[in-house]
Amino acid sequence: MLEHGLGKFMKKAVTGEGVSLTKAEGMGKVYLADGGKKISILNLNNESIYVNGNDLLAFEESINWDIKMMKKVAGMMAGGLFNVKMEGTGMVAITTHYDPLTLRVTNDQPVFTDPNATVAWSGNLIPDIKTDISLKTFVGRSSGESVQMAFRGEGFVVIQPFEEIPYVTQVA
Repeated sequence: MLEHGLGKFMKKAVTGEGVSLTKAEGMGKVYLADGGKKISILNLNNESIYVNGNDLLAFEESINWDIKMMKKVAGMMAGGLFNVKMEGTGMVAITTHYDPLTLRVTNDQPVFTDPNATVAWSGNLIPDIKTDISLKTFVGRSSGESVQMAFRGEGFVVIQPFEEIPYVTQVA
């Protein structure tokens, strides 16, 4: 339980981000699944990505990970304030409901996504929260998403055609 240090153990306990990690060692094959979700393998080459804890399935031991807090408190409105940062060289398996869509982000073309459909993004992007909350939002006369994630810079964002409710750990 404390293999990755007390700091990460405490972050997981406080944030509820992600689920318990299982370590597999030795020779052979390991088959993993998550309720019929589609699995995509990302090969990192001295790179970093952020992944929502609900969507992280597996990663190689060569990948360093940490739970990171979004800088804006408005991130709570986006379904969560914390994400898992993965960095290094190796494979990371992420899951999506249905086929994922990878969107290119450039300095000239930012990308705006539904927070509950956003799965992962390249580590050099810094997400922001864009809100469009007004009186119309509260009386049901608004159209579209009131809260969106905004990505600017150079990189990519992975989304899924599904609004996933963030996993919340129940403490008894």
